[in-house]
Amino acid sequence: MLISGSAAGYYGDLGEVVVTEEEPPHNEFTHKLCARWEQIACEAQSDRTRVCLLRTGVVLAPRGGILAKMTPAFKLGLGGPIGSGRQYLAWIHIDDMVNGILWLLDNDLRGPFNMVSPYPVRNEQFAHALGHALNRPAIFRVPAAAIRLLMGESSVLVLGGQRALPKRLEAAGFGFRWYDLEEALANVLR
Repeated sequence: MLISGSAAGYYGDLGEVVVTEEEPPHNEFTHKLCARWEQIACEAQSDRTRVCLLRTGVVLAPRGGILAKMTPAFKLGLGGPIGSGRQYLAWIHIDDMVNGILWLLDNDLRGPFNMVSPYPVRNEQFAHALGHALNRPAIFRVPAAAIRLLMGESSVLVLGGQRALPKRLEAAGFGFRWYDLEEALANVLR
């Protein structure tokens, strides 16, 4: 079995549109890169090798990742939504991510899987939940113009988002443990 890591960003920023594994990639460089990565990984598929493509959202973990970058500002009371805050954020708790991978190892499945919680949230909701988990306000919005200035073309990865759902995982019977963002954040930040 080959497990290949990709990203929920594969779909691009489709606003309110709910995306599942059937959705094609968005027509921009980073999304095409994800699609090409997956295409190359699929070349390993054979009678003896199955390929699972993990389109992962933001992983909530006690160490590293997005929380390591965001929590310092939030702990100082300087955190808040990014840009409009209306963009969706597909997230997953590290335990669900690991259990999802183990589950795929034990089940004869192949193809793309959105490794995301069944409940994506808007960036604004995420910021407020993170502030709540840290017992801090989340009122300082980061202007989109500042993000564009700092990140250039990559700013679309932060100012856009995906309302991605794990349709194939759920249809195949995988059970998520962490459905509630506030509970997931409280768990990883304790």
